Amino acid sequence: MNAKLLGIIIAVVVVIIAVAAVYMAQRGGGGGASTSQPAQQTSSAQSASKGAVYVIYDIGGRGDLSFNDMAYLGASRAARDFGLQLVELQSKTQDDYLPNLRLAARSNPTLVVAVGFLMTDAVAEASKEYPNVRFAIIDGYVPNRTNVLSIQFKENEGSALVGALAALTAYYFNCTKVGIVLGMDIPVLWKFEIGYAYGVRWAQRYIAEHFGKNVTFTIYYVYTGSFNDPAKGKQAAQAMLAQGVCVIYQAAGATGLGVFDAVAEAGQAAGRTMGPPFAIGVDADQDYIKPGFILASMMKRVDVAVYKAVQMAVSGNFSGGLMLLGLKEGGVSVSTLDDLNQFLQLGIQAGAVKASDAQQIIQKVKQMRDSIPQWIWQAVDQLKQDIISGKVQVPLPTTRDQLLQYRQQLGLVGSG
Repeated sequence: MNAKLLGIIIAVVVVIIAVAAVYMAQRGGGGGASTSQPAQQTSSAQSASKGAVYVIYDIGGRGDLSFNDMAYLGASRAARDFGLQLVELQSKTQDDYLPNLRLAARSNPTLVVAVGFLMTDAVAEASKEYPNVRFAIIDGYVPNRTNVLSIQFKENEGSALVGALAALTAYYFNCTKVGIVLGMDIPVLWKFEIGYAYGVRWAQRYIAEHFGKNVTFTIYYVYTGSFNDPAKGKQAAQAMLAQGVCVIYQAAGATGLGVFDAVAEAGQAAGRTMGPPFAIGVDADQDYIKPGFILASMMKRVDVAVYKAVQMAVSGNFSGGLMLLGLKEGGVSVSTLDDLNQFLQLGIQAGAVKASDAQQIIQKVKQMRDSIPQWIWQAVDQLKQDIISGKVQVPLPTTRDQLLQYRQQLGLVGSG
């Protein structure tokens, strides 16, 4: 082999090795397996030049039609509006939280978003290790950290709206009993309970004012002690239904899935394809789960929260502390058909929902909503506007003594 040919061969080998090295670098290197992979990878050079928002998803990931999908909605819109790269990291187990946060923090991000209160401890640790990196956590609280924005919601305001919706709908169907099934007896859920009860009593006043009828609703409540036990939720809802309750709001996480089952089964046993009885969903748009039997959902707008956090980071107005989002800030809302359609489209993209099923669900929910008189939806919107303007202030219990006092004032009745 002559020297010229040998030189060409060596040059080709060098180019192949270089290309392979670049490829492996962009893939995150060789070696050991990773417990969590970004749904969308980006090189550090791209991130540094363009800026990047990292979203650390909780267990369940995209396609959950809940917090993770809502976080994606806000982050993708912010990335598009502000010219950022969106990088998604999935947590398969809680052990992935801190490694994912560290990976994001090392990549010179514009912002790192942690989805869910379960990441609170991991965010506290990562933000301490990387004091120059901006973090935002949804539903968690990391105090005394200037680089962490803790985002929480005024669930009492959103719960007041669905409380009014529940009572007015019950009144329309000649029913005077409504209920709420909750998870663990912890302060954050007190906001759901008391807000809901306040909305019910507001509806009583609305009925008296507009129809001249004095109606007193019985409001049942029960804490199941669990966020992950549908059987307990179903049992609690069945007990309420047996007492004549016709609308039940669930604020119990996965335990609330049992509430939906109980309500749908009761309706179907009565020969109905839609309520009453009705359930009301929580946190995300859950109307699709038992279409026709879920009146609406009280949504915590994680998409709005993520967008606001990214906007703050991009504009240079980011600061640590607590950000509370209520009706005025668009942080809570009552689900709409547009919300349902948006969620189902996400489900289709993730392979969790069939397109044909999505259309049937939308038609069923629309049919159910159309069966509810327009004056009910208008009344709920009036309450919303009164809360936003400050004309109406929904109670917010922060201590158990306050909780007990509000329960007495609003006349809640324990169930089960």
